[in-house]
Amino acid sequence: MLKRAGAPHLSEAKRLQIFLIFVDESWCPMKLVNIGFGNMVNADRVVAMIAPDSAPVKRMVQDAREKGMLVDASYGRKTQAVVIMDSGHVVLSGIPLDTVTGRIAEEPDE
Repeated sequence: MLKRAGAPHLSEAKRLQIFLIFVDESWCPMKLVNIGFGNMVNADRVVAMIAPDSAPVKRMVQDAREKGMLVDASYGRKTQAVVIMDSGHVVLSGIPLDTVTGRIAEEPDE
């Protein structure tokens, strides 16, 4: 049997496993915050978190949708929080605004 010289090719699952090990070991410099249903955002890049009820916020969401800058992480549920990122992306979350802000305000476990 022939063996390939050099480093073996890693499968996508193995790369994900290695990435998760780095995140678990705090090698990842960014703070990821769960915004519901296993979706994460980088807390360092969050500009604002607002309630989706007002007309200006609804217009902002619609404009982001038209520009292709909307990320809907609500999984079909009612949007309860709108997260504005520094890149201009607008992220919709299906969990309450208080819960998301609490998760961002938490100090990481060391």
